[in-house]
Amino acid sequence: MIESSKKYTEAELIAGCVRGDRSAQQQLYERYASLMYPVCVRYLGREDAKDMLQEGFLTVFDKIDTYKGEGSFEGWMRKIFVNASLMHIRKTDVLRRTEEIDGPQESVEAVTDHGVLEQISSREILDLIAGLPAGLRSVFNLFVLDGYSHAEVAAALGITEQSSRSQVSRARAILQEKIKKLYNGKK
Repeated sequence: MIESSKKYTEAELIAGCVRGDRSAQQQLYERYASLMYPVCVRYLGREDAKDMLQEGFLTVFDKIDTYKGEGSFEGWMRKIFVNASLMHIRKTDVLRRTEEIDGPQESVEAVTDHGVLEQISSREILDLIAGLPAGLRSVFNLFVLDGYSHAEVAAALGITEQSSRSQVSRARAILQEKIKKLYNGKK
């Protein structure tokens, strides 16, 4: 059994979790919760992120014997948390409630003044993204931040490629408006 007072290597923690050692599970949770929580927040917002963190770790402990040591363990875990968050989004039908935008978009003046972007911190930008409606936020995160193609976003979320495109466009427009308001407040 792993003692909670001793720091163990990642490999020792993984082996302990495979054996079902509660102490190893606790240490693994303590080591990675602060890294996985922002992943959950990015997709679900703060209100659902804590629940998803718990669900994600239950999945990690259930599936840890499938980790083969190829690639980073943190990356393997991150995929579990992203997939669990996406499953939650699909189950709650959040994407269907997001208004799909077809046809011509309203013209939104792009934020091109680099002075504006230099005055906004990365924390503020992430907070603005977190403030997007859940469906828009999910599509935006997958496409812009995680680098998925529209086809991959559509497949992951069970929507059409056109819906992915329109939701990314709408999210960008909302973010541009929020950035303008934030910038005007800093003048």
